[in-house]
Amino acid sequence: MSTSERRRQTEEPPRSPSGEGRLPGRKAELELIDSLLAGLGQGSSGLLLHGEPGVGKTALLDAAATRATALGMRVLRAAGVQSETRIPYSALHQLLYPVRHDVDRLDGHHRDALHQVFDLTRPPAPEPLVSTAVLALLELTTAERGLLMITDDVAWFDEASAAVVGFVVRRIADAPIVFLAASRTGTEDLFRRSGLPERKVESLDTGGAGAVLDAHAPGLAPAVRRRLLAEADGNPLALRELPAALTDRQLSGQDPLPDRLPLSRRLAATCAGLLAELPAPTRTLMLLAALDADAGVTTLRIAARGSADIDDLVPAERAGLVLAPAAGRGLSFCHPLIGTAVVDLAPPSDRRAAHEALAAALADDPERRAWHLAEAATGPDESVARALDEAALTAWRRGGAVPAELPAPVGALVSDRRRTAASTAVTALVRAGELSPHPVDRSRRLVEAAFLATMTGQLDQVNRLLADAGQTPDTPTGLVFAATAHLLTHDDGDVDAAYRLLARALDDVTGKATKGDWDRLGILYTLLLVSLYTLRPEPWKLLDTAMARFPPEAVTPFRLCYDAYVDPTRKSEAIREGLADAFAELPTDAAPWQIVPLGFAAVAMDALADHRCLLVRMTERERDGGAIGMVIPALLLLCQDSYVHGQWDEAERLAQEGLDLATAYGYQFWERQLRAVLASGAALRGNADLARSRSEETTSWAAPRGMEVTEGYARSARNLAAIGQGDYEEALAQAARIGPPGAPTPGVPGRWMVLDFVEAAVRTGRLEDARAHVRAAQEAGLPRIGPRIELITAGAAAVAADDAQAAGLFEAALALPDASRWPWDFARIRFAYGQWLRRTHNMAGARVQLSAALETFDLIGAAMMAQRAAAELRATGVSVTARSDAAPEPLTAQERQIAELAATGLSNKQIGERLFLSHRTVGSHLYRVYPKLGITSRAALRGALQAMPAAEEAGRAPADTDGQPSDER
Repeated sequence: MSTSERRRQTEEPPRSPSGEGRLPGRKAELELIDSLLAGLGQGSSGLLLHGEPGVGKTALLDAAATRATALGMRVLRAAGVQSETRIPYSALHQLLYPVRHDVDRLDGHHRDALHQVFDLTRPPAPEPLVSTAVLALLELTTAERGLLMITDDVAWFDEASAAVVGFVVRRIADAPIVFLAASRTGTEDLFRRSGLPERKVESLDTGGAGAVLDAHAPGLAPAVRRRLLAEADGNPLALRELPAALTDRQLSGQDPLPDRLPLSRRLAATCAGLLAELPAPTRTLMLLAALDADAGVTTLRIAARGSADIDDLVPAERAGLVLAPAAGRGLSFCHPLIGTAVVDLAPPSDRRAAHEALAAALADDPERRAWHLAEAATGPDESVARALDEAALTAWRRGGAVPAELPAPVGALVSDRRRTAASTAVTALVRAGELSPHPVDRSRRLVEAAFLATMTGQLDQVNRLLADAGQTPDTPTGLVFAATAHLLTHDDGDVDAAYRLLARALDDVTGKATKGDWDRLGILYTLLLVSLYTLRPEPWKLLDTAMARFPPEAVTPFRLCYDAYVDPTRKSEAIREGLADAFAELPTDAAPWQIVPLGFAAVAMDALADHRCLLVRMTERERDGGAIGMVIPALLLLCQDSYVHGQWDEAERLAQEGLDLATAYGYQFWERQLRAVLASGAALRGNADLARSRSEETTSWAAPRGMEVTEGYARSARNLAAIGQGDYEEALAQAARIGPPGAPTPGVPGRWMVLDFVEAAVRTGRLEDARAHVRAAQEAGLPRIGPRIELITAGAAAVAADDAQAAGLFEAALALPDASRWPWDFARIRFAYGQWLRRTHNMAGARVQLSAALETFDLIGAAMMAQRAAAELRATGVSVTARSDAAPEPLTAQERQIAELAATGLSNKQIGERLFLSHRTVGSHLYRVYPKLGITSRAALRGALQAMPAAEEAGRAPADTDGQPSDER
């Protein structure tokens, strides 16, 4: 369904839902209506529903009409119309029109009175006569069947109709008539004074609101769904209408949501009717409060400039639109959309005047004042642009969430506390560029905005911003961004091309760089990525050259990362001390660009566990509209750290979250890195087929693009899968492709694969190759890099040792400080030790080591190695079996929907069009579905889905099937 079709559908919502399934969260109200209908003529004659606009009163009346019709009752209904309130009996005319032909059956005076009601051009009959005539007509109408009378928007009934209906309602308690009315909270009408029982219709709770939103806008990106739920605040009309005003790309998370969500025609009309009834001073105060959500009472008074005072808010309070200002605080709207509507419906001149007034009132708050001045400006103004520029840089350098005191100016930041420093800075810099009178300043500010846009997932904005800034592909700045885009977002990009572009850009940049040069910082970060994912030395040398142009304190994270990867053995102690100091000096809300390079360095030195809380805090802060380009590698680093510490469920959750973000925002580079890590995860779990298919997919992508490290991680997955199956020839072949025999590299992932190579070499009879590899690792100083590499190297030495030395080396490896912090490596060494003890006929010792290894393998989920450990343990005479695999994780509702569509033969693109998702997001979901179903191909989906119920009853996943890995269609 297209956006326009969805809009048309939501303009006329489906009527007459007949159960709570169609009205989520309304079970209590529907039961009350059912009880009224069931007690027809037994004294329970009516009910008045009241609540805020759009809360679902009409939907409940529709449900009542459907239920009454199903019971064989007649339904009469009318809805008040504001434009007809001065026409006597207009609402009564609407209510009784379906039974007008029965009027001639009445006595003469009653007949004549009602004919005057239906002929609105004649003078109206007296209310007492009309009232008794209506009672007589209803007696005729209900002679054969019961009646449900429904009146909606009764506040807009004309006075004569309201008086007559009120008279009738007070006299139908014993008649087969049920009366239901609905009115907006905060209105006064005759029905509210009639003594009719009342029921307030509250906003939907979280579950009900989510169900309504998912029914009208399925497949929303998680961040978009959270934003819409927050903005709608449980209002069903808003839940239906807000998605209809957004584009498909915004709904899927590919484009950022505007700071102020657009109102549909229906929402705007609803709010306009409420606001039009308020006095001008009231609307003035509400506009000021809506433009600065944190303006206190004093600020509002100053900004109002004597045209309004706080007492003028009383009409809005009575109408249920605002809450009285608390002591020392500002005005609160009863619903988030009221503030949005106040701003949207105000004329542009009024908005500008309000911003100017707020800027004058905030003279002591430069940051907030800058925002308001920018919104009030009608043309270029360097002083305003400079103030906004500084506000943007302050927000970015602060690196944390926008503080409570930052306002919500129109077009920049409208009362959305989820907005982060990074995305706020982009908006501010773009506006500063627009206000810049001089081309040079304008270009600089737009370049800065483009740089931050690459970090905030607004990748489709970068080229436009650079073009507006006058940066061509031949300028240094243009080259930097071309390299970044080529590396991060192009499926056909490669590190060589990115390296060449960065080298040209650095050659064109002369002079000493400063801490605030955005394009040069871009060179450093992109050069770091190029260096991290290729084994060639040239990018690292170029990074060293680039760092020399900065003050040393400006590039500390990059320098530590350089040392951790280029010279980790000679400088290991200095690197560790430097990392500890750098992390300690970071504020709790450290900016992403400060922390992510440190994270890469810490992973390389096996030191991230001590500092991961800072990365976790940053990802939680930035994931919704913040520095997405930094969140994804942070999730990758956290995932790797979780894997090596045995927290595999957590690792896979982090990897999948990163993969979802990468596919949604178009960071194809990070998408591939995460897929490589997930390939290793499948191998560790013992799913060799899935590990190989994922590995082959990643290798075929990385190899032609010169990404040797990515290819190395993919081959490592194949190596682990082969080890799990005991296929040491294959394991040795894959390990040798990463690092040659006898020459272990300090680079990654080679530094962590010493034990993999040595064990495979020993098991295939290449003992001398294994021992040469151990000697080379020790001479290269690999154990000095970190405790995990020290454990791995010590374990490799024990595996390669002769029988006279093996026991002592195994014991020494297992006795290393904190060795158990690395449960996978620790258990592998215990397993190898147990194998050696069994081979040397020390059965008692073998049982101890093998039992411990089995327990750890079971605990972390290493199914294949657990089976091997159980088999070895049985060979020592112990009757034991590996713990059976846990029940497979169930598919989510969206995963099941996507899988079923894919099973019918639809391509990813076709599925995305049907569910309002990008084809890459669909591919990401399928990538998660396959291991849950225990399959590796699209062709196996149908059979796996059909087998799901039986598999769930048996407590296991469907059997794996053969096939090729998924393809992005």
